[in-house]
Amino acid sequence: MTGFEHIGLLYRDEDEYVTGCAAFLRPALETGEPALVVVPGGHGELVRAGLGPDAVRVTFQDMKVAGRNPGRIIPGVLFAFLRAHEGRRVRVIGEPIWKGRGDIEYPACVQHEALINAVFAAADAAILCPYDTAGLGAGAIRDAHRTHPVMRDRSGTYPSPAYGDPILTAAAFDVPLPAPPPHAAVFRFTGLHSLPEVRAFAAAEAGAAGLDRRRLAEMLIAVNELATNTGEHTDGHGTLTVWAERGTLVCRLDDGGRLDPLAGRVPRPDHATRGRGLLIVNDFADLVRIHRHERGTSIRIHFDLPGKRAASTC
Repeated sequence: MTGFEHIGLLYRDEDEYVTGCAAFLRPALETGEPALVVVPGGHGELVRAGLGPDAVRVTFQDMKVAGRNPGRIIPGVLFAFLRAHEGRRVRVIGEPIWKGRGDIEYPACVQHEALINAVFAAADAAILCPYDTAGLGAGAIRDAHRTHPVMRDRSGTYPSPAYGDPILTAAAFDVPLPAPPPHAAVFRFTGLHSLPEVRAFAAAEAGAAGLDRRRLAEMLIAVNELATNTGEHTDGHGTLTVWAERGTLVCRLDDGGRLDPLAGRVPRPDHATRGRGLLIVNDFADLVRIHRHERGTSIRIHFDLPGKRAASTC
């Protein structure tokens, strides 16, 4: 088969998980198609065991690392794999939603799943997304039917009657962001000439929160990209709000701009000199949430502080 496939796999236990994943990968192993498995934590070991010796022919990544920020998955994982195997059909297992994803992450995960259908509509690729019916809530399973044209479970494979336009589905999860806490630090700026002050403000707040040196540098690049977009593509007025909560440094930028739904998802051509700002932000941040509203756009980015980052990689 050729063309694009995006399948939601509903599984109840480890046996159904392994069986479904192995069955999906088998055609790739038989024909030599490149195959990628990006699943959280120990799920990768389950798939390896199910494939046996053939597992060496499959590329594995940990979704808790590669897809910690759902906005990074399309450009940094899927596009990267397709480009590495340009001209060949590929098979990918991606599990971006698992028990333990926080409420603040979930809308970004569903938007990712919806936008896959828009971004890769013309790709020669098959993508299977497992969903744990025992561990996830009923709402997540309903949303899986909305974001996948085809569903698969122990009874077979069938078209999803709930599947709809991917851009409209993603827009339905463009929901308001939680308000910053009263103690958050606020810096209002105007124009590109304010960028040094924006960076100095962000660096001071991040340093006080305990962000380590490497992540501090990445955070400053991300904040600078967002503030640059404000200076270049809006009336220049922006508000940066920074605070720490539950082991995470949060930076929120509000301005009067408008963003394309696919901004930050599709890599730019090598010769392009502009348009990489949100791609860079998605690459560095642990989470990116974007809310478009009548007054403009709010963008919230997360950087895990050292204790949380160490715990999340254990």
